[in-house]
Order: sequence, then C-alpha cells, then structure tokens
Amino acid sequence: RSLEHAGLIRLQKGASGGAFISERSGEAITTGLLDMYHLGAIQPAQLTEARIWLESIIVREACQRATPEDLEALRRNIDEAAQAHADGDFPLRARKNLDFHRILARMTGNPIMVIVMNGLLDVLQHFVNTIGDYQNAFVQPSRRRFVRHMEDGDVNAAIEEMETCLKRLQRSYLSLVETRAQAAAEPVGGAPKV
Repeated sequence: RSLEHAGLIRLQKGASGGAFISERSGEAITTGLLDMYHLGAIQPAQLTEARIWLESIIVREACQRATPEDLEALRRNIDEAAQAHADGDFPLRARKNLDFHRILARMTGNPIMVIVMNGLLDVLQHFVNTIGDYQNAFVQPSRRRFVRHMEDGDVNAAIEEMETCLKRLQRSYLSLVETRAQAAAEPVGGAPKV
C-alpha cells in the first residue's frame, strides 16, 4: 500500500491482477525532489552539482549510443532554443535548454537514467524560473561544439565541453541567487533600519 500511495506501483484486482510498476513512477521521484527543494533540504549548489555529476555519466553513454536521428534531435533542439532566445521568449528558451538534457538521457536507453534526470531537471526548471531571465550566450556555441564532438565520436571532448558549460552555468546561477538574496536583505531606500 505504501508503494501504491507513493505512485510507484498500481494494484489491479481480478484474475490477471497483481502489483504492477506504475508508468508514472518517475513522478514520485520528481515530487520527492521538489518537496526536498521547497523545504530547503536541497540547496541550489547541491542541485547544480548533482546535475554536473549525473550529466557526465549520461554524456558518456549517449555518445556511445547516438544514432543519426538522435544527433538530428539535438541539432533541432539547439535551433529551437536559439530561436526562442532571438524572440526574447525566456520560458521557452529555458525549457528547450533543459529538453536538450532530456534528449541526452533518452539516448542512454536506460529508463532509470531518464527518470532520475527528468526529476532533477524538473527541480532545476523550477529553480531557473525563480531566477528569471539571465544571460547565457555561451550555451548555444557550446552545444554546437558538443554535438560536433559526438559526431566525431570524441567522448572525452564531449564530456569536457558539457562539464565546462554546466560549471559556467552553475557559477551564473549561484551568483544570481546571491545577488538577489543580498538585494532582498537591503532595507528600502538604502538606509539601515533603526
């Protein structure tokens, strides 16, 4: 019953009944991670750090399993994110940028990696939405270099490109969080309250 309430299994009655793994089992992971984030048990630095670690594993496997269709999906995603940026559509740009990582996770062919990455990216999307629009002009060129490394079969260069980009994003995110926290702590009018 606990697993059923957590959304991990579904119980089915009847002759062909039993306990079956839920198609929505990834939602339980996402919900748990979001709850932990909202309660402060997961800090932005931990979230972005876990993403970097997980992404390195995913990139290695995605590079080894990439099909021409996968590479085309990545290139299409890069173009769509660039168009959203050109249109000034931050929510779409952010979603497309995160979808790039969802595509990579699917390329591993491992449902566990897909579920874990989707959960992490759902929390990250919430975090990014709270930050709001920010400059990340380095992402698109990095993504194009990354795909070229994949096409060339250079796994180590692809991993290095992804890690460099994600670490730069992490610094940007955390800097924005710190700047906004300091601004929120300053009294109105700049004078200290007595």
